[in-house]
Amino acid sequence: MTEATIQALSGLRDLSMVKWYAVPLLALVFYVYTKEIRAARETGKWGAIIAGATVFGLDFFNETVNGWIMVLTGRSALWTVPGDTALRTMVGWNIEIMFMFAILGILFYHAVGDSPNAKLLGLPRKWTLAIGYTVLCVFIEVLLNIGGHLVWEYAFWNRTFAGIWLIFLFGYFHFFAGAIWVGGMKSRRSQIKAIAAIYGVTIALNVVGLGIMGWVY
Repeated sequence: MTEATIQALSGLRDLSMVKWYAVPLLALVFYVYTKEIRAARETGKWGAIIAGATVFGLDFFNETVNGWIMVLTGRSALWTVPGDTALRTMVGWNIEIMFMFAILGILFYHAVGDSPNAKLLGLPRKWTLAIGYTVLCVFIEVLLNIGGHLVWEYAFWNRTFAGIWLIFLFGYFHFFAGAIWVGGMKSRRSQIKAIAAIYGVTIALNVVGLGIMGWVY
C-alpha cells in the first residue's frame, strides 16, 4: 500500500480522534435541515430535501466504491485523505467532507431556483449550474491535491487533461445530474424509491465489505 493509504487507514473511525469543532459543524447541518423540513411542511415543496439526500447519497456511493478500489488493488483508492481531520470515516472521506456534501445538494437546489428550465448561457439553468458547480468542486479538489490534503495515486486520475475530465464526470457531475433527475420525477413515491435505491446499494456494498474484509476502507 502507498504511504498515503497507510496514513489514511491509521485512526480510521477512531472516536478518540474526534475534535470539538465537529460538534458546531454538525449543529449547523442540523439547522439547515431543520429549516428546510419546516419550510417543506408549510409549502409542500420537498425539493431541497430531495436534492440534499440525493447528492449526499451519491457521494456516499462514490466513497464506498473508492474504498473497494483500495481493497481490490491492495495499493490505493483513487483518492485518499491522509491529513488531519476531526474524524476519518473512510480512506477518502472525513467528517468535514461529509458535512459539506450533506448541504451541497440544498445549495444547488436553491441556486437553480423556481425556473430550472429557463435559459442560462444557452442551456437550461439547471444544467448550466450543474456544470458550474462541478467545475467549482473540481477546482477546489485540485487545490486540495496541490496542498497534499487529497492524494491521487493513479495517472488516469490526476492533474492531466484526461484525468480532470474523469474527475469532472465521475467525481462530481453525476451528483448534480442525479439531483436533477430525482428532483424531476413526477411523484414523491418515485423520488423516495430512487433515493432508497442509492442508499440501499451503497449500504449493501458496505455490509459486504464489513463481512468479507472487516470494513477496512
